[in-house]
Amino acid sequence: MANRGRKQRKEKPAKTRIRFVAGFLAFFAALWFLWDTWLVTPLKLFVVLLHEISHGLMAVATGGTIEKIVVTPDIGGACYCGGGDAFLTLSAGYLGSLLWGAALVLLAARLSRGSSWITGAIGVFIGLVAVLYVRNPFGLAFGLGFGAALVAAARYLSPAANRRVLWTLGLTSCLYAVLDIKSDVLDRPELRSDARMLAEMTGVPTVVWGGLWIAAALFVCWLLLRRILRQA
Repeated sequence: MANRGRKQRKEKPAKTRIRFVAGFLAFFAALWFLWDTWLVTPLKLFVVLLHEISHGLMAVATGGTIEKIVVTPDIGGACYCGGGDAFLTLSAGYLGSLLWGAALVLLAARLSRGSSWITGAIGVFIGLVAVLYVRNPFGLAFGLGFGAALVAAARYLSPAANRRVLWTLGLTSCLYAVLDIKSDVLDRPELRSDARMLAEMTGVPTVVWGGLWIAAALFVCWLLLRRILRQA
């Protein structure tokens, strides 16, 4: 009986890990196939806003200012900055949204009851950014609406449901770096992207920057997966 109990305890974590890996792969596959559909659009716009916020925060951190942020219905965005280190500011977009996503995934993995507070705090943060910096009507409406939706989720959904919200936001932000870089940098290197502007600044080809950012995103996703599996 004792041996059976120990065996069952060993099998339970293994099953938990298998379920988590299967869920992660299923989410990635769903995101991949639904990437160009309206179902994923709100999540993509959220990550675009994180992307632009990251540009702005790096500009401020290196002595510049945020003049305005624009988010458009075609999943486009721009952060207009004054001053700051141009190289670091341009690099901060995809890498910043990747780090935001990693932080949300780790918080979702570690927290249970506190997940509602995190969801609400993100909603307030997004709303404040929209009010303070977003200057086009669509972007402002989206920022306020998405922020309000997160605050409502924090207020009315259970902690377990809010953990799922954090998982979804975090994983989308991490995987966005892979899917969007592939679309905008590797598939269409002629676009005026962050990588294209870095290429013009440094002489390093656009596809090299895109490849480096995808490698960083995959590496971070692997680290997250490994850490979460250890905690399972």
